[in-house]
Amino acid sequence: MKVEIESSDRLGISQEILSIFSFNAWNLKAIEVETCFTYVSIDSPNVDFQKIKEELKDTNGIINCREIDFMPSEKRENHLHTLLARIPDPIIDIDEKGVVLVINQAIKELVSPVENSLVGKSIVAFIDCTLDALLKPKEHSLSITFYDRPFIADILPVYSQNRISGAVISLRSIDKLGRQIALMQSSTDGILDNIVGKSEKLQSVMAQTLRFAELDLPVLITGDTGTGKELIARALHQESTRKEAPFLTINCASLPEQLLESELFGYESGAFTGAARGGKPGLFELANGGTVFLDEVAEMSVYLQAKLLRFLQDYSFRRLGGVKELTANIKIISASHQSFSELIQKKLFREDLYYRLNVLSLALPALNQRVEDIPLLVEHFVKNAACQVEQEAPILTPSALSLLQTYQWPGNIRQLENSIFRLVALNTKRVIQRNDVEDILSVQAIDKNDEIDIVQYESFRDWSSAQESFEKALLLELYPSYPSTRKLAERLKVSHNKIAMKLRAYKIPS
Repeated sequence: MKVEIESSDRLGISQEILSIFSFNAWNLKAIEVETCFTYVSIDSPNVDFQKIKEELKDTNGIINCREIDFMPSEKRENHLHTLLARIPDPIIDIDEKGVVLVINQAIKELVSPVENSLVGKSIVAFIDCTLDALLKPKEHSLSITFYDRPFIADILPVYSQNRISGAVISLRSIDKLGRQIALMQSSTDGILDNIVGKSEKLQSVMAQTLRFAELDLPVLITGDTGTGKELIARALHQESTRKEAPFLTINCASLPEQLLESELFGYESGAFTGAARGGKPGLFELANGGTVFLDEVAEMSVYLQAKLLRFLQDYSFRRLGGVKELTANIKIISASHQSFSELIQKKLFREDLYYRLNVLSLALPALNQRVEDIPLLVEHFVKNAACQVEQEAPILTPSALSLLQTYQWPGNIRQLENSIFRLVALNTKRVIQRNDVEDILSVQAIDKNDEIDIVQYESFRDWSSAQESFEKALLLELYPSYPSTRKLAERLKVSHNKIAMKLRAYKIPS
């Protein structure tokens, strides 16, 4: 029997209540005291609630007595267990010796029915990690294996009297982590519906995309820089049966060979100098069940091409420094703006890997091949730019729009979007005239033979200003086609630092 006794806040009243229980020789199992309330648990079969109430009624300060189902501590514990049971991530509470104190329902569902009670056992018997690695003074994360399944363990230390008395371990599955990363990459539903353009070539690409999305086979997307290869890759994923799973991307041209290898395949603890304790899962592991987009795959080293080919044979791999064979159920989409036939001829890209990646092929048209889409794209980009700079969208005159349609756009849609943004941001009127467009395009005056068309020679004050004008025009023209300091430096055969310095000086991109 459990009883709640309400009383005034009088000194010594709890002692008087206990004296009554002692005088009647009632077996008191537990007592909890709060301000103005005393809770008792009694284990005496011959005592009923009315008897207790009768004995207490004459005590000075007693306001009320009532029978209750749970003691306050029991109620809090029930709420805590209910809360833990509702949390989908497995949670383990351990003491300073690594002994499991509390687990939630998600942990019980991971282990076999025979071993579903881990409480009282050492945590190190179930994970591939030492106790010292778990009991760190600050919150940290580790890549661990629990019951032969990989997890990311988020570990929060518990302190008692300024010393670590244990830790709370929350386990996140690799699949769930991959979905969270994919969400951070800001994917959007209905991508095909948002693609601007009605040209026959674009409609053909969209129809192919829908067909290829239904097939769980590798897709190779080719096309010039700025034609929207990643956008189509996202559409392939979102129109497929894998749309609820992760979509993870990596640019193969932006990372050195060793870093790219670790990003793709992951690594074990101590695999190399600077490797994170506990290791790290790679993109193939994180994207399990979903899609991996390898942008600029032609930039991958021959060594990594061989390793990727081995992975594509049966989708099995090992982390760097690891011995355990892992598998990943993923769809590979790759892309490049380079000519694979030339790369294969020069022995810079493996022919066998090319055929593995090019099971299904999508060739995206350049913007100058779909000129009829330019008015729609311009309208779309003008609205977006006006929204970003918080001003009313200006109107383009027919002659201004005609000039935009006749320009070749070597940087394709990306270059058009950047040019429209500059037009809108610099515009102080409600109308964009042809001369406004000419001013923007005049700094992009390099033709296919890399000859510079400098029109207003008399406007230069001196040699220095002419050189600056030339440099700015050159960088503005080439940057859309070589959108990184490394690529631009290689194109112009100068140092990476010099290009970075010049881009900052001329505020490119704007």
